[in-house]
Amino acid sequence: METMKKLIEVYASGSTHMVGDGFPVRNIFPSHDLTESISPFLLLDYAGPAEFPPTDRPRGVGEHPHRGFETVTIVYQGKVEHRDSGGNSGTIGPGDVQWMTAASGVVHEELHEKEFAKGGGTIQMIQLWVNLPKALKMSSPRYQTLFHTDIPQVDLENGGSIRIIAGEYQGLKGPARTFTPVYVYDVKLPVGIHAELNLPTGFNTGVFVLSGAVMVNRSQLVGEAEMALHDPQGTQVHLEATEDAILLILSGEPIHEPVARMGPFVMNAEEELAQAVNDYRAGKMGHLD
Repeated sequence: METMKKLIEVYASGSTHMVGDGFPVRNIFPSHDLTESISPFLLLDYAGPAEFPPTDRPRGVGEHPHRGFETVTIVYQGKVEHRDSGGNSGTIGPGDVQWMTAASGVVHEELHEKEFAKGGGTIQMIQLWVNLPKALKMSSPRYQTLFHTDIPQVDLENGGSIRIIAGEYQGLKGPARTFTPVYVYDVKLPVGIHAELNLPTGFNTGVFVLSGAVMVNRSQLVGEAEMALHDPQGTQVHLEATEDAILLILSGEPIHEPVARMGPFVMNAEEELAQAVNDYRAGKMGHLD
């Protein structure tokens, strides 16, 4: 029998800050203490929407390291260039996703794309961090570019759509290759349109609203830059847009392991964080030319 994933609480942004000089973000977690209740997801930063004037020097985040997890960047407006110490580079724009597995260690930069920067415009994007289990934290880095044309979409009756970035929906599978089971959906719901999501029991689930507002499980209104956190038990989440809405759905199998984090490193123990710092300083994660 299908049962609702009970809504536990609604969270607004816990902090607002600049990432580099190109991404003004509202952070949902880890600002709130959700490490266990949203695992395997570690971070959700919502950048923008923000207008940037034209410039010949692209804004963004310069060279910095990561180890022990994956970064997922989803672009809604604007264009971002990526370059890392593994020799990967590329540009993502509206509807595209970059899924980078830092694992044993990567150094990278993320900047506004040159031509976008020259013309100025709106940046709107989300960055997620997705944890890796202990057995995979020191595996080889990996990089996936998921262009919007690669991401399958289900059109809902009477309007609206669900794009499947990771996991599956109605038999369609998302292109992201993940190390643990996760579902990531990009959802658009015009006012009055509803959607019924079926997600695995035992999976932690969050419904994040980028814009507009939705009634969740017919009982709770969730608005812009807010996330509804659900009980892992149950299998259904009901959504109805009270305004034209753009949503990001996150659902994943929790990783029941200790989490030790310091800046750009997420490991299982404090001594592993110290080792990550030493390895970065020693150049073992590489550098950008």
